[in-house]
Amino acid sequence: MESEPVSLNAPATESWANRLKLGGRKAVHKFTTKEGLLGDYDYAFLFTPSYPFREWLNRKRGVEPVERDQPFFSVYSEMPIVLGLLLGLQHSLAMLAGVITPPIIIASVANFPLKIQQYLVSASLIVSAIMSSIQITRFHIPKTPYYIGSGLLSVAGTSFATITIVEKGFPVMYKSGFCPMGDDGKPGPCYAGYGALLGTAACCALLEMAMSFTPPKILHKIFPKIVTGPVVLCIAVSLIQSGFNDWVGGSGCVGAICPAEGAPMAGEWGSARFVGLGFLVFSTIVCCEKWGSPIMRSCAVIVGLIVGCIVAAACGYFDPTSIKSAPAATFIWVHTFPLKVYGPIVLPMLVMYIVLAQECIGDVTATCDVSRMEVEGEMYESRIQGAVLSDGFSGVLSALFTLPPMSTFAQNNGVISLTKCANRQVGYWCCFFLLLMGIFAKFGAALVSIPKPVLGGMTTFLFTSVAVSGLKIISTIPFTRRDRFVLTGTLLFGFGAILVPNWFETFFHYEGSNEALRGFLNAIILIMESGFAAAGIAGIILNLIIPQQLDEDLMDDIEIQQDNLATLEGRLSPFDGPGMSGKAKEAFSRENNPAKTDNNSFEMNDKNKIVVNAGESSTSD
Repeated sequence: MESEPVSLNAPATESWANRLKLGGRKAVHKFTTKEGLLGDYDYAFLFTPSYPFREWLNRKRGVEPVERDQPFFSVYSEMPIVLGLLLGLQHSLAMLAGVITPPIIIASVANFPLKIQQYLVSASLIVSAIMSSIQITRFHIPKTPYYIGSGLLSVAGTSFATITIVEKGFPVMYKSGFCPMGDDGKPGPCYAGYGALLGTAACCALLEMAMSFTPPKILHKIFPKIVTGPVVLCIAVSLIQSGFNDWVGGSGCVGAICPAEGAPMAGEWGSARFVGLGFLVFSTIVCCEKWGSPIMRSCAVIVGLIVGCIVAAACGYFDPTSIKSAPAATFIWVHTFPLKVYGPIVLPMLVMYIVLAQECIGDVTATCDVSRMEVEGEMYESRIQGAVLSDGFSGVLSALFTLPPMSTFAQNNGVISLTKCANRQVGYWCCFFLLLMGIFAKFGAALVSIPKPVLGGMTTFLFTSVAVSGLKIISTIPFTRRDRFVLTGTLLFGFGAILVPNWFETFFHYEGSNEALRGFLNAIILIMESGFAAAGIAGIILNLIIPQQLDEDLMDDIEIQQDNLATLEGRLSPFDGPGMSGKAKEAFSRENNPAKTDNNSFEMNDKNKIVVNAGESSTSD
């Protein structure tokens, strides 16, 4: 674990005695002085909201806006206790929605009873606290140059990518008889299938652990952004459908009565009141982003969820029976599942871990940036190695803790940037609050009983934000002709499998008794019908076989920009500089001699006509 250096000349006992004495003095100072408890932080900044027309009213009254210069708390700086507690609560609320959403959806797909759903939500909060503390602490592996953890304010939560595998894998399990059917012909609780998901995830997580010992440059070369970006986008697009189905009533009652016959405030799927509840959550999120205080903006999704729950409770949508019947406290391993490796989901799971490793690298790089730490060099690469190893290690441990894989979250980077606090003590407070939320089972029971339209309004926003993250990754590539070709070939399979989910179901017609062959064929079908897996495999192959070429137009644009910079540096004319390209000279001549144009170019200054330069490199209709 990272700590302050100790003198090697002093005896070990004296060193530990000095440490204990120094730690005791710091603790006394923390809890007995105003500086240690509160510090000089402007707490009003966290809780002061805006309001409509504020800037216009201030201008009318002649009030100058007050600029607050907040202090920056670095990773290892001292932190006031009250401020650390508040910001830790803010971080826990910012990641709460992302932590509880996957277990709720996975439990629903596996047809688990209510008590198992409540347990998985509580266990997810507890395990998230444990995995986040490992990522934040950064442990040194003895006698090696390697670490486990990033040593930054990086947190971990249940991965959204697992939902796609579950939604595709469990129907295959029911169809093949791996999961049982009820006496009424409906799918029953699939404990064996969930255990197989956990066992497969634990084994496949070893791939990400092995990837952590590979230099980031090599990983970026093998799995560049042109591959991982479309995969993230396909994962999110497939999830948005599930979230939107919940928004308008529930994904398990499409075209029927939601949530069920005889349930409180039951109605037809797509009823106006269901749509209105979901839209209330979305509208609250927008209002928090527009006028909320800093602490509200970073927790806008949870604020929207709370407002939706208040209105739903007032209108009678809640059934308090499940909350009353839930135990007062719980912990991991209260319920267990038989671990097993399920062959058909191995390859999709491996693709998922490759994407999680790349996401982890991007998230930790962003955390280093907002934390004002190095984003290149030996220390940065060491943090990346520790973060990816911790991410893979979390996949193994979370499976042993009865939960799907955990991955590094990016939501908290916005909180760091907003509050100017990257201190690890805040991360530990965040873990403390997550642990409390998980242990008190009534809290998890209340989350499970949230009406589907309210939950759908929140999850649809979250899943769409994941899609935007995928688009952001894609937007960083140069978009040469070769890149556009690779993206087209990659997204062809990804979007195709999402829009036509059963397109590969009748490809094989094996009717024999060979279970191993049947499992192998099911694995191929599952891969081809999982949009993100098909996109990932296609992207890797196309990226390796299609050579990279720089477009001529892009090279011309680069030369023009270089010549423009040279002109801004003080030359009277860009023609005075060396290496002026013909394209740049042509562009410069047009700008400075508008009368001198090409024969196939013309300019019209009438207000009803437009200016067209047909002599440009691009064509125009």
